[in-house]
Amino acid sequence: MIYLDYAATTPMCEEAIAAYAEAAAVYFGNESSLHDTGTKAKQLLTLCRRELAAMINGEAEGIYFTSGGTEANVLAIRSLIAAHRHKGNHLITTEIEHASLYHLFQQLETEGYTVTYLPVDRFGRIRLADLERAITPRTILASIQHANSEIGTIQPLADIGRLLRTRGVLFHSDCVQTFAKIQLDIKAMAIDSVSISAHKVYGPKGVGAVYIDPHLHWKPVFPGATHESGFRPGTVNVPGIVAFITAAKQLYGRMEGEQARFEQLRRRLLGAIAAKQLPIAVEGHPRWRLAHIVGLSVAGFEGQLVMLECNRAGIAISTGSACQVGLQAPSRTMLAVGKTPEEAKQFVRVSLGAATTEAEIDQLISALERLIRTRKEAWAR
Repeated sequence: MIYLDYAATTPMCEEAIAAYAEAAAVYFGNESSLHDTGTKAKQLLTLCRRELAAMINGEAEGIYFTSGGTEANVLAIRSLIAAHRHKGNHLITTEIEHASLYHLFQQLETEGYTVTYLPVDRFGRIRLADLERAITPRTILASIQHANSEIGTIQPLADIGRLLRTRGVLFHSDCVQTFAKIQLDIKAMAIDSVSISAHKVYGPKGVGAVYIDPHLHWKPVFPGATHESGFRPGTVNVPGIVAFITAAKQLYGRMEGEQARFEQLRRRLLGAIAAKQLPIAVEGHPRWRLAHIVGLSVAGFEGQLVMLECNRAGIAISTGSACQVGLQAPSRTMLAVGKTPEEAKQFVRVSLGAATTEAEIDQLISALERLIRTRKEAWAR
């Protein structure tokens, strides 16, 4: 199987697997225990906090490890708004957030909060003027993703952060798709909290992290929790966290080189589509986008059909966010950028990763060309 669905999840890298095995065998103690075995685990966990904080230009005291990106998003938002509820009840987000956040904000509306869902332009970017107009004296927090998981469009976080800080509004960003892939600087971008996930960076599933500015007050979602400074309950997964940080460091260290390689692979894919005059349009921003996520609309074909036919050809792509698979509704992102429901259903996502080669891109092009030609011939009969 040619795997081109890295935005959904990544395989664990060899270094992460080795780190997990060693940590599980040697540092198996509960880091909350006071004996030496627990202390060794806690010391390793402290080192992991420092290394993660360094990668985002944050402070180790602000790192809280979670079970993944979804929990990170939910706990970060709820912990912050609970502590600042006295200020008001208004929240801001976008129409194209990850399902974990979009559904959270819908739930918060039933709990007495008012939520503004910012629209995006045809490339998937918000307009700063819309954000500024949305802010009220009762606005507590805005949550705006760093990059969209379906079309790869990157939001101008530094500009957003500066605007929100001058207006006294907390700023959370879902950085699951961007961490260790493009530069993420908490302080330069004026971000108050971020969420990240291990399985997007060749680490294990079931591990993630939240960063909250340690100078900010937050209120625990689960009162009485003792782990992670009370941020969440449950024994800390030290081996998983060690594997997470090991994988992240590997990816972070080759970040620039990988992005350059993805740009080359992307050009090969789009160049072949143009040269062969395939009825395929590229979605997302032409400049401000992740190189490894390529959103495509295949005219006249439902994305699910394209995905299944590629799967039959031994190629794994997707029809969008893996968290939305199985839903009959068209992509929320595609609708937000102005597509009709029928057009939105023509969307597929190709996402590149560490093992992607030029030969695999060529095989994908051949599979798409064969699908389009075969179907057209069948329709013509």
